[in-house]
Amino acid sequence: MTITTASMQQFGVPSRPDAARRGGTSAGLVLLYSQDYEHLQPAYPMTTPDLFIGRDPSCAICLPERAVSRRHASLQCRDGVWVLRDLGGSNGTVVDGMFVSEVELEDLSEIRVGDAIFKFVESGAEQYVPYRIDGAMIGGAKRRTDRLTELVGGMQVDRAGAQIERIAPAELSVIVQGESGTGKEVVARELHRLSGRRGPLVAINCAAIPPNLIESELFGYKRGAFSGADRDKLGQIAAAHGGTLLLDEIGDMPLEAQAKLLRVIQSREVYPVGATSAQRVDVRFVCATNRDLARMVQQGRFRGDLLARLNEFNIELPPLRERKEDIHLLTRALLARHGAGNLRPSFAFMLALVHYDWPYNVRELESCLKRAAAVTDNPVLEPRTLPDAVRENMQTYGQRPPADSAPPASPPSPSSWPQAPGQPPARPRRSPPPSEEELRRLLTVHRGNVAAVGRELGKERMQIHRWMQRYGIVVDDFRG
Repeated sequence: MTITTASMQQFGVPSRPDAARRGGTSAGLVLLYSQDYEHLQPAYPMTTPDLFIGRDPSCAICLPERAVSRRHASLQCRDGVWVLRDLGGSNGTVVDGMFVSEVELEDLSEIRVGDAIFKFVESGAEQYVPYRIDGAMIGGAKRRTDRLTELVGGMQVDRAGAQIERIAPAELSVIVQGESGTGKEVVARELHRLSGRRGPLVAINCAAIPPNLIESELFGYKRGAFSGADRDKLGQIAAAHGGTLLLDEIGDMPLEAQAKLLRVIQSREVYPVGATSAQRVDVRFVCATNRDLARMVQQGRFRGDLLARLNEFNIELPPLRERKEDIHLLTRALLARHGAGNLRPSFAFMLALVHYDWPYNVRELESCLKRAAAVTDNPVLEPRTLPDAVRENMQTYGQRPPADSAPPASPPSPSSWPQAPGQPPARPRRSPPPSEEELRRLLTVHRGNVAAVGRELGKERMQIHRWMQRYGIVVDDFRG
C-alpha cells in the first residue's frame, strides 16, 4: 500500500494487562495524539457491537480529517473480542505499527486512522472522556485533585493523585510500586509535602548501599562501635525524625536488616550500632519498589511480617507505555521545565514518541526531550533529533504482516460478515503467546532486553510487555 501522509514518509516506510483494575465498563478508543485534538473527543466508548470509524458524520467514531476516508474502518464485537477491519481507503489502517486489513484487538493495541492515533482499552474508556491530551478538562468536569504540583498526566495520574492527597495526612506506611522512572520519588515528595509533617524528607537507596553498611546507614552508630568509627554517626531513620523516610528499592534490603527495621517500626525506637540505649523516633515510612514483594515473600527473599507493616497503603504507578495519552502533555511540560517551551514538536516527532514503549518511562522521555532541544536548530522538533533507539523503533513502521492480504475491494458492513447459522463470525487470531516458562527463558537469555526478545518472536516490544504483564513478570529481574 502506498503511504500518502508526509509524516509517515519521513521515516522511509518500505500481553494482555488486567483491564479490570482500570475500572469502568466500556471498551473504547482513547486518543493518544492528533494535531487536531481540540476537535476530537479524548475517548470514544464503544457502546454498540457494530460501528464505523470515518470522516462521515454518521460514523460512531467520526474523525473529520482529510486523511480519513468517509468510512475508513469498522469495529465488531463478538464474545467480548473486538475485531477491527480496514475498509480499503487509500491511507489504510495501522495497528501496532503495521498496516492491517483485519485484526483482533488486544488491550492497549495502538491504532492509527489518518493522522489520529488511539489506543484500544478493554474497559474503562468512559473514564478518559473528560481528560483532553493537553491537560484541559471538558464538559464541565473537574480533576479529582489539583493540589499536586509535580505529577503530570491525565486520568490515570489524576486517580493516583486523589489517592495521594487523601492518604498523605494519615499516619500510614505506604508502598509505592512502579517500574524505574515512573515517578516513585515524586510521589514520596508529594506525600511528604501534603502530610503536614514538619521534619525533613530523607531518602535512602537500599540497592546502592553495600549489605554490610546498610545497618549503619539506617540506624547510625556510636563512636568505637567498630574499627574506623571515630565519632558518632546519625542514622537516616533518626535524621528523618518528625518527617518522612523514603526507602527506595526496599526489595533489595538484606533479610537481617529487614528484621531490625521491623523492630524499629513496631517500637518506634532506634538502636544505633554499639549503643546501649534506644533513641525514640517519629518517622513516617514510604517505600518504593519495582519488585513484586508478595512473590519475594513466597520465595523467602522478603519478610512477610515486614511487608504487612509497610503495606498499610499501596499506590501503583502505571508505566508510561500504559498511559501514552499523557505523552503530549508530558512533552510540553518537560520542554518547558528545561527552558525549551518555545519548541513545537512535529507530527512525525510525536508519532515516534507515541509508538515507542519507553522501557525507562518518564525519566527516559525527559532525557530524550532534553537531547532533542539541545541538538535542534529550528523551532520545530523533527525525528532526526530523537535518540537512536526511538528512531530505530520506527524503521519497520507501516509494514504489512507477512500473512496480511490486501484490503477488500468493496467495504462490507460489519453485519454482513460471513456467519454460520447460530455461530459467531470467524475472526482472525493472533499467534498464540509463549508460555510463561518460555518467556522467562528468553528474557534470561537476552538479559531483560525486551527488543531482542521481540525480534526472536517476531513481535513488537509492546506485545512482549503485554505478555509480561499477563504473567506478572518484572523485566528488571532479568537485567544486570
